[in-house]
Amino acid sequence: MRKSLIRLAFTTALGAMLVQAAPALAKTPNDQLVIGTSLAQVLSLDPHQATEGKANEIMSNLYDRLISVDGSGKVSPQLAERWEIDDKGITFHLREANFASGNPVTSADVVYSLGRLLKMNQAAAANLKRVGYNADNVDKLVSAPDEKTVRIDLSGETTSELLLYRLAMVIASVVDSKELKSHEVNGDWGNGWLRTNSAGSGPFTLNRWSPNEIIILEANKNYVAGSPKMRRVIVRHVPESQVERLMLERGDIDIASALTAADLATFNNKEGFQIQRVPTGGFYVLSMNAGKEPLSNPKVREAIAYGIDYKGMEKTIMGPYGRARTVPVPENFEYAIPSPEWKLDVEKAKALLKEAGYENGFTLNLKTIAQTPRIDLATAIQASLSQIGIKVNIQQGNGSDVIAAHRARDFDLLIPQTGAYMPNVLGSMEQFSSNPDNSLAANNAGNFVWRSAWDIPELTALTAKASLEPDAKKRGEIYTQMQEMFVAQKPAVLPMFERFEPIVLNARVKDYVGHPSQTTRLEKVTKD
Repeated sequence: MRKSLIRLAFTTALGAMLVQAAPALAKTPNDQLVIGTSLAQVLSLDPHQATEGKANEIMSNLYDRLISVDGSGKVSPQLAERWEIDDKGITFHLREANFASGNPVTSADVVYSLGRLLKMNQAAAANLKRVGYNADNVDKLVSAPDEKTVRIDLSGETTSELLLYRLAMVIASVVDSKELKSHEVNGDWGNGWLRTNSAGSGPFTLNRWSPNEIIILEANKNYVAGSPKMRRVIVRHVPESQVERLMLERGDIDIASALTAADLATFNNKEGFQIQRVPTGGFYVLSMNAGKEPLSNPKVREAIAYGIDYKGMEKTIMGPYGRARTVPVPENFEYAIPSPEWKLDVEKAKALLKEAGYENGFTLNLKTIAQTPRIDLATAIQASLSQIGIKVNIQQGNGSDVIAAHRARDFDLLIPQTGAYMPNVLGSMEQFSSNPDNSLAANNAGNFVWRSAWDIPELTALTAKASLEPDAKKRGEIYTQMQEMFVAQKPAVLPMFERFEPIVLNARVKDYVGHPSQTTRLEKVTKD
């Protein structure tokens, strides 16, 4: 508490000094876009390794993929100018393009990139591994008939339609194979170098990254679609919401994307500013480690589901960040089922704990990144669960520590967030409903459910069935079954709030439209 008061006093004093030091509004340069946000989760800028949201936003501007998906879910050409689908796979035809290095983009680069993704076998590989692509078969399934043609055969575990959406993800970014090979050290695929550098064909290149401080992107003047309007993009780490608000008001930054609900509210109907509330298709989640007692007991997990005041937290904490939703599918998606009856019910939660043999309660540790709104969620969960006899100790950490703990199953409770790779039930729910191998030996840290040690073979099989069903109506019926089975199994990955990304922009900024997958491209952004 004392540290929090000191931090608040410092923030208030700093804000006062900023206002007093320069009463006239600042103004960022017309050819530079300055973004204030939290960079706590940016641990790498290698697109075949990193999966976190803010890293994706950066990498989506450094790299192109074969195809892209817009905010409505429409698939569009990117490096591939066209493609043909047959019953065995997809053939892509590449446009003429160069990497920032000047090297031409060829089919060999695409083959190398997808092979690198799967053979490095980092968390980013999970979305292709989940549908049958892996290090052992990628060389057979992905080929280059000629310099400008790429052939991707189906693995037998997905349809071509659904594969397209995975190929539009940042994980499928095409890297400059010649550049990467020149930086390879001890068989690391150039990862040591690419974590902090770029080797793409996107509209920008990476100039500088200082962790938890700043990221600077420079315009790629040779970008195939034309030089970006902004000469430079600067992303500043501003974890204190009040400071970020003051910077935006003063004109020190053009966009703010890490404000608390209270600070966001100050920009409602405020002249000179615009607010975007971007639906992500993802969720704020309470992950429970089902590999540990007492969380391995479904009745305990259900008790926790009844021990959370979702509506109260939505009103007091989430605001524009989210709405209460305990099924991992946005409520406006086709085939979405209603949320179950889980709501704060102290007596029912206590009764479930008694049935499970924990009438006297127990103590758990909850790990979270100290970032809006998760730290406030952690405090509210602590207070809520105390009413049913569960004592929660909160352990705050930086992005690298908490993410590493999550991937290593080193937690009791943890608050992660998710997104969706396509705008349908499977796109948002798959990471909650698929865990092909729950064994510790599988070491599948890229799998969201595996991290919680939640073994769900029947639900995993049903999810795989949905991935293979070509008929949309039949697939919809499976989607409904998936959600019902998820609820019935008392999930160890409990969605609490459908997640939105609220962004405040200076009205000078034009043509910035937040993307649901946090892959907003910046080459067309201008400023008045």
